[in-house]
Parts: sequence; C-alpha cells; structure tokens
Amino acid sequence: MVWAHQSARVPPAATQTDEPFDAALPPLDATVAPPSDQPVSVAVPPTQLEQPPVTEGEVMRPLVPLSQVNANPPPATPKEAADETPRIRYSTEIEGLKGVKGGVEAGDLEHQFRALSALIKDGKKAANAAQVSARADEDVQLAERIMRAAGYYDGVASASVDLVPNQPGEVHVTLIATPGTRYDLGKIEVSHAPAEPSREAREALGLKSGDPIDAAVIEGSEANVALRLPEQGYPFAQVGQRDIALDDATHSGDYTLALEAGPKSRFSGIQTIGNQVFDVEHLSVFPRYRKGQVYDSRMVEDLRQALVGTSLFSTVTVEPVRTRRVNDDGTEDVDLLVRQIRGPWRSLAASGGYATGEGAKVQGNYTWRNLFPPEGALILSAVAGTQEQGGSATFRRSNAGKRDRTFQAAIAIDRTKYAAYQANTANLSVSLSRQSTPIWQKRWTWSLGGELVGTNEQGAATSVGAIRPRRTFLIGALPLQLGYDRSNDLLNPTKGLRLNGKVSPETSLQGGKVKPYARTLLQLSAYYPVLHSVVLAGRAQVGSILGSSLDNLAPSRRLYSGGGGSVRGYGYQELGPKDLGNKPIGGRDQVEFAFEARYRFGNFGIVPFFDAGRVGESSIPSLSGLRYGAGIGGRYYTNFGPLRIDVATPINRQRGESRIALYIGIGQAF
Repeated sequence: MVWAHQSARVPPAATQTDEPFDAALPPLDATVAPPSDQPVSVAVPPTQLEQPPVTEGEVMRPLVPLSQVNANPPPATPKEAADETPRIRYSTEIEGLKGVKGGVEAGDLEHQFRALSALIKDGKKAANAAQVSARADEDVQLAERIMRAAGYYDGVASASVDLVPNQPGEVHVTLIATPGTRYDLGKIEVSHAPAEPSREAREALGLKSGDPIDAAVIEGSEANVALRLPEQGYPFAQVGQRDIALDDATHSGDYTLALEAGPKSRFSGIQTIGNQVFDVEHLSVFPRYRKGQVYDSRMVEDLRQALVGTSLFSTVTVEPVRTRRVNDDGTEDVDLLVRQIRGPWRSLAASGGYATGEGAKVQGNYTWRNLFPPEGALILSAVAGTQEQGGSATFRRSNAGKRDRTFQAAIAIDRTKYAAYQANTANLSVSLSRQSTPIWQKRWTWSLGGELVGTNEQGAATSVGAIRPRRTFLIGALPLQLGYDRSNDLLNPTKGLRLNGKVSPETSLQGGKVKPYARTLLQLSAYYPVLHSVVLAGRAQVGSILGSSLDNLAPSRRLYSGGGGSVRGYGYQELGPKDLGNKPIGGRDQVEFAFEARYRFGNFGIVPFFDAGRVGESSIPSLSGLRYGAGIGGRYYTNFGPLRIDVATPINRQRGESRIALYIGIGQAF
C-alpha cells in the first residue's frame, strides 16, 4: 500500500518516513498549465556537414593583427537571423488515450490532452529539432498528469521523434500512453469534526465507494462541503487536508477529509465599519432572517445583494464575526460585519423611442439617490417629443421602514397632443409600494396611493370640421394594484406567467358636477419554451370603467387600444369608437390579446406576432368587433434587456387608419 496526497498537505504519520514512495507518486492534480512557448535546450547529436576545400591563397594570406579584431561582432540583419534559424515541420500521433474515460463532463483523455498539448497548441512548425523534442517531453509529462488526475495512477507515457523518410526538414512525433487500471474510491471518512457537521459534510461530498478517483470530481465535492456547512449553521467551517491511501494490489484508495467545523452559530447583531452610507439602525431593515435564527450563508449573501441594489456603494461586503457568546443549547452568537465604501450618489440617464401615433420621444432624468438619508432620492425628469412634453419632480424613499417598501411623492406637469385628445395636465401623487426592479424581481407586488389631477382637455368633435370642445376636470383617485409574477426574467421572460390587477376608485368634478366611477384592469401573460431557442408568449387584457357615462369621463381617463404595448398594426389609441372627424374618442370596455413566437439566435432574434383587440362604449367587455394586426419584429439582446423593433400592419383596416406601424423600444412587448 502506498499513499497519494496533495503536495501542500502532510501525509499520515505512518508514511512520512517512506520518502521514496512519496516522491514516486504524483499529486492529485487536475491538469497542468499550458507549456511555455519558448524552446527548451535539449542535447541533440551534431549534424555532420561536408567542409569546402581550402585554397592555397587562403592559407598564405597574412593574419589580421590582434588589435584590429572586434570582440563583439556586428548584429545580424533580420534576413540573416531568419536564415540562421531553420524552420522544420512536424506531425503528431497520439496512441493509448482515445476512448479512455476521463472526468464526468470532460470527454475521453485524448480530448483533454489535445486541448493542452504543446505539440498541437503550437501548430506544426518549430524553430529546430530541439524545440520539437522539448515539446514532446512536456507532452509526456502532460499525458501522465492527465492520466493520474483521472485516477490512472499506474499510467506511463513516452514519446519518440523520428525523421520522415524522403521529406527533408520534416519529423514525426509519436506519443504513446499506457493508462493501466483506474483506481476507485474505497472507504470515505471525514475526520476531526463532531457528528453533526461530519454527517452534513459526507452528504455534501456525494462521493461513493467504487467511484473512480477523479481529481476534478473530488475537488468539486470538497467545494460543495465548503458551501454546504455555512448554509447549515457553521460560518467558520474550514475544509482541511485531503489524504488518499492508494493500494496498488486492489487498485483502490481510502479517502479521508480533515474538517474543522467550528461552532454552530445563530444570527445576532450587525456591526459596520468604513465610509458609512447607512448606520446600524437602517442596516437592520435589510436582513430577511430573524435574530436567533440558525446561521445560513444564503441569508448573508441576500443581505449583501440588497445593499448592492441600493446603488449607493462602490464596494460593500458582509462577513460573520465571532462574539464568543454561548447560548444554552451550545450554539454561539455571531454578528455580521458590514464593510461600507461609499459610491457615487448622483446620475444622469436618457432614453428614447418611436411609435406610430406617439411620435418620437426623448426622456432624461437626474437622480440624487441619497439627498435625504437614508435612501431618500430626488428625481428630476423631463420628456421632449413630437406629441408630448413635460417634466416632473419626485421624492422617493426606498426601504422605507421595511425592506422592499417604497414611499413616493411626485408632482408633474404634462402637455400631450394625440389623435384621441389634447391635454394640459398637472398631477400630484403619493404611493406606497412593493415593486420589482431589474435586480430584484419579486413574486408578489402591490401598490396603493392617492392622486389629484387637474387637466384641461380637448375632446371629440360634435360635427365634421367643428372645433373639438375643451373642458377642465378636477379628478381624485385612489389607485390600487396587486401583481403575481412567476416568470423567470423581468425584461426577457422565457417561461412562467404574470397576473396583474388594478382598481382605481375615482371622482371627477367638471362643470359643477361630481361624478364617481371606478376604473378596473386585469392582465395575464404566459411564456412557454417549446425549443431551446423558441419561446411562445401570450397576453390577455380586460378593462372596464363602471359608474359613469363616457361623456362624463375626461378623455385621458378613458380606455384606449392600439400601439406597441397594445394591438400592433394600429397607431397609438387608434382602435375603438370615432368622432365625426374620424378621431378616436376612447371607451369604457376593453379586450386585448397578443401572441408571439420568439426565436433567438445568438444576440439576435426574430419575432412574428399576431394581436387582436377592441374598445367599446359599454362597461361590459365583449369579443364582438375584434380588430386584428400582424407583423414581425427584430430583437437585439443586451445585458440589460432586448432592444425591440416591430413592424406591423392592420388586417381589417378601416378608413383613415395607418397601413404600416413601427415601434421601437427596450424590452419585450409584454
């Protein structure tokens, strides 16, 4: 029996004096680094060259005086240097590794060897025969290490370099490997740890007696132990030295892993150091664990990601700190140390797009994310477009007393000029919400708030060519929203579903008349991958306004369909009832459907789609009179979501409606 161990680890005491065996056995290495590109000097027999005859004139010529001899000859020109460095060609043949099993996912040993071979990596040319010999020697070592890493501890390799007959300047390299019998795992033990962490470690290892001794598998199993124990209450666990006792008679090896588990721990307090953005009081808002809960490293990483998500740090780390406080059950309290380094708090952002019916639009905003600590942001926004202009100021308090809860107050002024209406609007709103972000996509979302709107709007024409009347409305609303999201991505979902419901009780004051009503909306979307690169997506939406006639509703509060996020093929708000001037007037009921086949290849995608929808003047949604649109879109996928271009046409087009509609934006249509 002999011992195999990592070179940096100490073998068992019984084998420390058996130095010849230890020196002969290879370490359990997965691979070796790619060999050097520089040629290695190797002794090669001198080539016998025929010397030219010496003439009598040369013999009788007087010698050059020693004083005129230059000890440093002039440097060779590039052409001379090239001439002095002959290039030879070589071919390579590998025997004995093809079909020999390697790691679980690494293919056979020949595949692994070819990926790292010096002879193959450096092409089929070399400066001289010595360089070919050096590469061959390095590949012999590589082949033996690859065999040992896969469990073939008796494996040997050799190489020969031979001249190719009748082919001047060409040699043939043959590498022959003999793997021998593969060694399997015998007994598997975890030492130096109490019973509970030892059991957790053995489960995390996942190694079984009879499995091949594969370096990559064993190292991966040990990494699982290093991850598993901190998840089960051992924040200071350390995976120690590995020893494998090889028995060349049975071709097996007994595996022992040293483990220092440390104390089982429970969450306690929070400490912080560094250039502080948050004090301990606000840091205590972020953890999802409870004080006294058994330590779990996943909760620590969740806390760190939540802090990163505030965008207020250039660097932030979270790590456990021992307190030495022991509880009655033998566990130890552990604090979390948050190291803060403040990052930039202010940013500028801009976006733009184009859609038929909405025209071109450019938006920009300035954000000071921590003007009112903690996490009190000021956001100034402006929009400039062919059919919309406006600005707003928003105060937003993130993680307001509780993680993921946002309080927001905003004031906005907006001027819009659409085919359906023209409006000059001032809006004051407040809300409390829990919403998804690109970093944190949440399963359940909600919001509740209040809104006060003053708007002067131009509505439908009463006759052909007549001036559309302008009215002023004062509107109060209490919007509520509840969402459920089981999709796998916020901007580019490929599977799952989303359900979203909105209810907004509102009261309108116009011309001395008070008119209460309620706006309701229900949305459902689903995503199903039929192939690796094809996703089928569908969306349905139903809306209704209850309690008021259409004429008593401000045009901007009515329901509309048509556009990039609605029924493509039609202009923005183009579907539904029309006035005498053939302009859309909106409605009180709405139904929409959309279907897409999203095909992706690399960073690009093609999306054929079919949409349907209608808007009516009743408060009861109906499927009669559906309008249809179809088209095709292009996608360019980025790390922040797909860039979208859709071109569509109406199927049952009516007079005055667009023939072709174009939509450009970020993210999928739904």
